[in-house]
Amino acid sequence: MVSEVVVVILRGLFSFLSLLVLTHLMGKKQVSQLTFFEYVTGITIGSIASSLTIDVDLQLIPVWTGLLVWTLGTVVLGIATTHSRKLAKIIEGEPTVVIQNGQILEKNMQQMNYTIDDLMMQLRQANVFSIADVEFALLEPNGMLSVLVKSQARPVTPADLQIPTDYKGLSVELIVDGRIVEPNLSQLNLSREWLLEELARRNHKLEDVYYAEIDTQGNVYIDLRDDLDGLPQEQDISETRVTGQEPIKEPPEKGGEG
Repeated sequence: MVSEVVVVILRGLFSFLSLLVLTHLMGKKQVSQLTFFEYVTGITIGSIASSLTIDVDLQLIPVWTGLLVWTLGTVVLGIATTHSRKLAKIIEGEPTVVIQNGQILEKNMQQMNYTIDDLMMQLRQANVFSIADVEFALLEPNGMLSVLVKSQARPVTPADLQIPTDYKGLSVELIVDGRIVEPNLSQLNLSREWLLEELARRNHKLEDVYYAEIDTQGNVYIDLRDDLDGLPQEQDISETRVTGQEPIKEPPEKGGEG
């Protein structure tokens, strides 16, 4: 009994490491854009890995070979579909129009086994609560619904009103879990001393800061570890002069570390 448990543990670790390597080989599309084909291959690969773990009667090498074959087959087919649009349509499918010019296409929905309840649910998930507001809706190969709302129902944007806006880029992390992100400071041409002075000016210590970031307008956001001590703070430093530094007025050339 003990020996079988040890075998299962070792085989489980082997399967876990194998899946870790093989899923990286397959790429992020297996998760972020899961088509029906990728769903099936993912279940099959997971089933093989689980069998490899708990079925001690199965030989290790043949089962692992099968796992490798399924993975490589998925990778090769993925590469092939990127070079052949026709093959991609056959394997992954293509979008199906379910609403066109504000009209529901019942035949297309029946072909996809897609009900009106499915349609209404996915419209609500897209913040659309009336079909009367929809111009076009397409059911994507991964099951997501892409919706084009009628122009009359779209929110007004600054572009509609011809109002100029400032550049808004990605904020850059300065402190994460009480630790200064030194590479980001260097990218922004800011110093560690400047950051510590900013904290001291707000009566904060570095170890008390859970997270801090700076946006492209020079606004610094600080969140303390103990939220009961105070709310997150934001302050505009775009007019602040720092010795040896220029105030941040332009967006940084590089983003922060993820």
